[in-house]
Amino acid sequence: MVTAAAPAPRSNRPVQYPSEFLVNVIALIATILFVHALYVSWIIPNGDEIVATEQRRLKEDPDYVPERSFFLVINAVEQEVEIIHFIWALLILGYKAVLIRRERKLLERELIHVPEGIKVLPEDAKDYARQLEALPPEDKSSLVVRALQRTLDRFSATRSIRDSAETSKAVCDSEADRLDSGLAMIRYIAWAIPAIGFIGTVRHIGDALLQAHKAVTGDITGVTSGLGIAFNATFVALMLTLILMFFLHQLQQAQEQFVHDTDHWIDQHLIRHMQVR
Repeated sequence: MVTAAAPAPRSNRPVQYPSEFLVNVIALIATILFVHALYVSWIIPNGDEIVATEQRRLKEDPDYVPERSFFLVINAVEQEVEIIHFIWALLILGYKAVLIRRERKLLERELIHVPEGIKVLPEDAKDYARQLEALPPEDKSSLVVRALQRTLDRFSATRSIRDSAETSKAVCDSEADRLDSGLAMIRYIAWAIPAIGFIGTVRHIGDALLQAHKAVTGDITGVTSGLGIAFNATFVALMLTLILMFFLHQLQQAQEQFVHDTDHWIDQHLIRHMQVR
């Protein structure tokens, strides 16, 4: 007699998402490769060609005023590094925004079913906790599920609604601190970009001063070219920092609003139904 093979047991291991450090490293490597390839194949050739043309015209006509070109503004090593940091920061911001959006969607679901008019007693806390345990593994690590689980456990242990509400708020406050500390890398990049710009300015001013002896003879092309590149480094850095700080504040506001909405959701869907005999 041939018996059918038993189905393979379903794995209860939680879904492993890539760590934030790994995501940051991958984003940095991808950004470096993309930006450097763009510079080598497009920006540097066009920038060098424009520089040669402008210098030739200055020599032919001392009264000629060079035009401000996009390729000239970003055609330097410092600008390339600034752009790499800027794109890297945007990718990290985008990743964090996706995580917040994913967890916010859980607030639209009925994670625990408490009918209107039904009171949750301390004896019922474990029954509601089982509803959370039945959720998919990838949802159990979310803020709202963790806060609900801790609140129900506290209510079952202490039989105090006040302690349960304080536990929920404590979990949300801890998550708010964690999310804020997770923005440290973005804040560092927002500081590093202007610093790189100032380094480029100092370096190119030094290069321009090395051409000062030529200016005495009437050839000022080397000095003007060096000074132009020097100030372009700071200009690009400040522009990128302004844009980056805008998106950083938008993400920070979204994180704070998410934590506040989660705390309010728990209060409306669980705590207000609690009752002690």
